[in-house]
Amino acid sequence: MGSSSSSYAPKTVYLDVDGKVQRVMFSPDYCPKCVLNLLCLSRNTAILLIDSEGALVSIDPSMPANTPNNLYKVMPHSTNQGGEKEDMFQNVLSQVAEQFNRAFRINELKTEVTNRLAMLEKRVELEGLKVVEIEKCKNDLKKLRDEMTSRGGVRMNCNCKYNFTDDGKKLSPRRDVPSYPKYTLSQETIEALKKPTFDVWHWEHNEMLSCLEYMYHDLGLVKEFNINPITLKRWLLAIQENYRDNPFHNFRHCFCVSQMMYGMIHLSACHDLDHPGYNNTTMPLTTLSALLLAVRYNDISPLENHHCAVAFQILSMPECNIFANVEPDSFKQIRQAIITLILATDMARHGEILDSFKQKVDNFDFTNEEHVKCLKMVLIKCCDISNEVRPTEVAEPWVDCLLEEYFMQSDREKSEGLPVAPFMDRDKVTKPTAQIGFIKFVLIPMFETVMKLFPQIEEIMVQPLRDSRDHYEELKQIDDAMSEVTRPCM
Repeated sequence: MGSSSSSYAPKTVYLDVDGKVQRVMFSPDYCPKCVLNLLCLSRNTAILLIDSEGALVSIDPSMPANTPNNLYKVMPHSTNQGGEKEDMFQNVLSQVAEQFNRAFRINELKTEVTNRLAMLEKRVELEGLKVVEIEKCKNDLKKLRDEMTSRGGVRMNCNCKYNFTDDGKKLSPRRDVPSYPKYTLSQETIEALKKPTFDVWHWEHNEMLSCLEYMYHDLGLVKEFNINPITLKRWLLAIQENYRDNPFHNFRHCFCVSQMMYGMIHLSACHDLDHPGYNNTTMPLTTLSALLLAVRYNDISPLENHHCAVAFQILSMPECNIFANVEPDSFKQIRQAIITLILATDMARHGEILDSFKQKVDNFDFTNEEHVKCLKMVLIKCCDISNEVRPTEVAEPWVDCLLEEYFMQSDREKSEGLPVAPFMDRDKVTKPTAQIGFIKFVLIPMFETVMKLFPQIEEIMVQPLRDSRDHYEELKQIDDAMSEVTRPCM
């Protein structure tokens, strides 16, 4: 029993710790790690034990006991050195890896820079082409002005918001940043916009601008032509502000045509831009400004040519150019389409255009470019003179406005001693007589021809025209009866 108990007697060792004697006791059945933890000065410090002869003493339960005269010297041994070296090594590796990453990214950066440079070069090229075209137009205008001056020796003044003879004058919105309020259109309004029954008289200019803006977005024009929304606002505002306050040919008429054309992607708000309020037949004979337009465009649809010119003058301003992101070739096609459609609204070409469409309609081919072009021309003509398609309470005020514009022109022609067209003479024209012939011989035949291609328009467009014809014929019968009653007896 004695020997058994002595084998488990605590073991004592004496340590020299920084010149101080410390005694440590531990059981022989301790594990090596326990002994090491017992002898260590702190959790973060490892130690070495050196005997009196300078030899290392193994730190474990079997280590020999010593005496106070034969101390084990404790030597601290930091284990963080290896960790510091490892951290340093990891840092070096990270830096090397980063350098490699940068090196590998050089090619990516080169590719990105090259692509950006190519895009910038292309943009510069496109802008350069536009500048060249604009300068060419300016030079043509200057040559024309010089020629006119040399012929007449007088300054040719155009009674328009834009004067072609004013050097450096630009058309621009009166407000730098469009500030008309953004209206949230109700679903009811959105649906009404798509129908001929839309009442245009209930809307202010700002509201019509918001409706037009909605049409551009809804038709996909903003996405198709990559139009900046702010540029679109400026474009619409510039169009509106360059319309005259004519009784008929004004911004509300522009909106009517655009609203009727809702569903198409051509022309829109360019229609009848800056119309002086006089028809093409007599306009070249009335004022110097009309003469300038007639000479500028060789007496071929002078008003419509003027509308094109003003529209493209606005487009020439970067802040209003909704086609700024369109390729040059595509822009040429758009420009030609706009010109073609605006010129198609000249009533002097009505018979020519309608006859051409009649020849194609029975065998119409939507893949034939000429057929489609002719269709677009007829459609813009329909929209241009479509007021009688609308309900009577919407359409009839337009007749009053048009007659007032006609009468203003005829009064001026009378004062200048010029011949007056009978349909413009306030002493000879009545509302029924003005409308019956126009509806019977112009509107109904044209819309009925279109109906052959689109039968669905009969109910919503052609029938209202027939009803309008009947309405004015009834009014004429009443007028005739009243004339008989009031006629003096012979």
